[in-house]
Amino acid sequence: MNYRAVETTDEYVARLETGADWRAEIESLADAVEADAAWFTALGAVQDAELWFYDQDDCEYYPIEFDEPLEVASCVGNVSWLEISESHSEDSETESRQYDRFAHTHVVLSDDEGTAVAGHLNEATVWAGEVHMRVFEDGLERAYDETTELDLWL
Repeated sequence: MNYRAVETTDEYVARLETGADWRAEIESLADAVEADAAWFTALGAVQDAELWFYDQDDCEYYPIEFDEPLEVASCVGNVSWLEISESHSEDSETESRQYDRFAHTHVVLSDDEGTAVAGHLNEATVWAGEVHMRVFEDGLERAYDETTELDLWL
């Protein structure tokens, strides 16, 4: 197990905008408050959703789509830097890496009969949402883990 102590600096609450993308709103909050690492919880409702299930044998995400209103019974996740691209200059041997704040988001959603579905939230359209974010003092980056083939903290 890898671990380290973290100190928190600030805490924020926010209301997510109706019609916006749920995860993008959390990433936007992290950008606005310059959170290089954070932990968040949220609740509310979405108009649709795309969850991802990570197949441990294939080491690949598979989408599960819902085109209906759903309650966000639980939402938890973390924010850190994730490499989104790497480029090499043809004129030199320098390489350039670009990182974005990434909200690793898991949810439990329920339908009008109370049936729950859960997974990694890729995207969802906000109907109503409230989030609480606790910002860590030091930033964290995701790094590739060979065993799981995932980008993980530490």
